[in-house]
Amino acid sequence: MIAANGVKAAALALFAASVPAMAQTADPTRFATGPDVTAQVAAMAKAMKPGQGFAWQPPVRDGKTVAALEYWKAPGRPAVHPAEAEYAIVIAGKGTLLSGGTLVAPRPVKPELTEGDRIVGGTTRSLAPGDVLLIPAGVPHGFGITGDRLVLLGMKLPR
Repeated sequence: MIAANGVKAAALALFAASVPAMAQTADPTRFATGPDVTAQVAAMAKAMKPGQGFAWQPPVRDGKTVAALEYWKAPGRPAVHPAEAEYAIVIAGKGTLLSGGTLVAPRPVKPELTEGDRIVGGTTRSLAPGDVLLIPAGVPHGFGITGDRLVLLGMKLPR
């Protein structure tokens, strides 16, 4: 039995040495199941205080890379992300996307975000679950709410 175990151990060591180092490391993939996301959306709704119009939480992240839930109960300020595109999927609720045009009275809030008072000359689109949007870096945009909420799952993509 000891000899068999010794042979087995030697065979395993030989196999491990032949597998590339990358395959031996832990899988760096971040993952959230559909039920995890649904539960997180419900928890966000419950945690929002009266009058709070927006909440943000990432179900998955890896350093600066974040896939985040945006829960909107009221429209926010129109914005521009100068160096990042915004990619999102509508997962619940209904709303509108106003994009393009010109951001009026732009004010830098942080390096990756400029907000304004309104957008002039943009295009308005209706949003519903399953819709996918990609807003290029530097394009003014804002979300409206046409139901009780608008929930997006999205991320920022460097230019």
